[in-house]
Amino acid sequence: MRFLSVALLVVLLSACNGISKVLKSTDPEYKLRMAEQYYAKQKYLFAQQLYEDVLPYYKGRPEFEDIYYKYAFTAYNQKDYLNAENLFKTYLESFPNSQRAEEIEYMRAYTFYKQSAKAELDQTNTMKAMGMMQTFINTHPTSAKSKEALEIMDTLRLRLETKDFKAARLYYDIGQFRAAAVSFNSLLNAYPDTRHGDEYKLWSIKSYFRLAELSVEEKKLERFEKVIEECNDFNDRFPESGLVKEVENFINLSKNNIKNVSNESTKTST
Repeated sequence: MRFLSVALLVVLLSACNGISKVLKSTDPEYKLRMAEQYYAKQKYLFAQQLYEDVLPYYKGRPEFEDIYYKYAFTAYNQKDYLNAENLFKTYLESFPNSQRAEEIEYMRAYTFYKQSAKAELDQTNTMKAMGMMQTFINTHPTSAKSKEALEIMDTLRLRLETKDFKAARLYYDIGQFRAAAVSFNSLLNAYPDTRHGDEYKLWSIKSYFRLAELSVEEKKLERFEKVIEECNDFNDRFPESGLVKEVENFINLSKNNIKNVSNESTKTST
């Protein structure tokens, strides 16, 4: 193991010495040749350093576009997606009529997808990625990448849906049942094609039921009636759902509570 570590260190030092010698050269054509070799060998950090060094020399020359193209991809291939997005953007601004423009438009959108965070975190990059993927599809409807762009948008939409569901569930878990009910119903409106619509509606019913249970006597009647209203809406929307029996249970519980509230009200008035 120690021998391997020493051997690896020797290789790394040798590589670093090699790139240092190339960087010290005053011959931009030699540097470019070496950058191409490093790029072909997927040594993107070294290639990036050399491309960056020769870009000013080749600016305005025919080679410049290809150099900048590969320079942008050295950032992408090192998973430096923030820098790659900026470089792809600059490429499109510098070469709007390039034959590679369509590819770079997609890659720029893709870098936002790669920067998209987990559902629990900020979704700014998710929104940007979705917007840019939609723009790509609209601009290049016949592109071979359009199908992939649609699939990515579905993935990102599910991520946003998951985030919104977790926010609604948090309201429920901390006992904010009115906010939870509204949030679960908002999920249905925001994601009408979701596969979880009946689950969200049931969560809304549960939330309204808990709100009614914990209400003061004067508001219980109205709020249990709201539960029944939500249950009826569920049955209209999802008649084939496997959750129908659970919803029927909430109807029966609410009716019993309404009956009890009415009986108590009658006793009080008499």
